[in-house]
Amino acid sequence: MSGASAATTPVPTTAPGAPRPSRVGPAGIATMAGSGLSNQTGAAIGSLAFPVIGPVGVVAVRQYVAAAVLFAVGRPRLREFTWRQWWPVLLLAVVFGTMNLSLYTAIDHIGLGLAVTLEFLGPLSIALAATRRRVDACCALIALAGVVTLMRPRPSADYLGMALGLLAAACWASYILLNRTVGRRLPGAQGSAAAAGVSALMFLPVGIVVAARHPPTLSAAACAVAAGVLSSAVPYLADLFTLRKVPAPAFGLFMSVNPVLAAVVGWIGLGQRLGWAEWAGIGAVVVANALSILTARD
Repeated sequence: MSGASAATTPVPTTAPGAPRPSRVGPAGIATMAGSGLSNQTGAAIGSLAFPVIGPVGVVAVRQYVAAAVLFAVGRPRLREFTWRQWWPVLLLAVVFGTMNLSLYTAIDHIGLGLAVTLEFLGPLSIALAATRRRVDACCALIALAGVVTLMRPRPSADYLGMALGLLAAACWASYILLNRTVGRRLPGAQGSAAAAGVSALMFLPVGIVVAARHPPTLSAAACAVAAGVLSSAVPYLADLFTLRKVPAPAFGLFMSVNPVLAAVVGWIGLGQRLGWAEWAGIGAVVVANALSILTARD
C-alpha cells in the first residue's frame, strides 16, 4: 500500500458475498489512521539507514519482510499454478520490486512528502482514466496543476528524484492493473504472496552484494527491518481488518491523505521542511483524489 504508501503492499479486498460495511466507526477511523502513520513512519525510519546500506539495501530487507508476511497470510500453492497464472505473478513481482526501489530512491533525493505525492499519481491516474465525467476532467486538471507546481524549474530542483517518483507512480498503476488480473486467476492472497516471494528472491543476491560491500551496522539493520514491518506487515494486516469495517469509498478517501501524512512525518521526523508551493502541490493532488471519490457514482 500505497507507497511507502499503502500502495506499496497489496490492498486486501472483502470476501465475495460478504456484507458490505455501510458506515465508518471509531475503530475503522483509528485503524486507517494507524495504518497510514505506520506506513509513512516506516519509510522515514528506513531512510535513516540510507547512509549505511542505501535505498537498495533497505528495499531488499523490506521485500524479505513483505514476502514473509504475505506467505503466512496467503499460503500460496505454488505447485498448482499454471503458466496462465504464473506470468502475471512474475510481472507483478518485477513491478513490486521496481516500485519500492524507485520510491525509496526518490525519497533519498527529494524527501518523503514529495516522493509519496508523485507516486500517488499512479492510482489517481487509474481512477480518472476509468471514467468520462466532467468532474473527473476537473480533477485531472487540479492534479496536473499540483504536479506542475511540484516540478517547476528552480535551482534546487532534483529532476532525477522527481523522475523516480513518477516511475514509482507508473509502477503503482501497473501494480493495480496486474493485481486485478492476478486476483481473477488466483484465489485469496495467493497471487500477491507468490509475487512478493518472487520479488524477495530477486532481491536476495542484491542484499548479499550490498551487505558484502557495505556491512550494515546494527542500527541500520534495525531501521531496515522496522521499515519492512511498519510499511508492509502492519498496513497490510490493518487494511485487511479495515475493509471489513469501512465502506470502500471511505477507505479510498482516507488513503488520499497519505501524501499529507508523508509530508508531516518527513517534516517532524526527518526535518524535511517544505515551502508553501510544495504544500500547495501536495494539497492539489489530495483534493483531486478526494473530489473524484466523493463525487463517484456506485
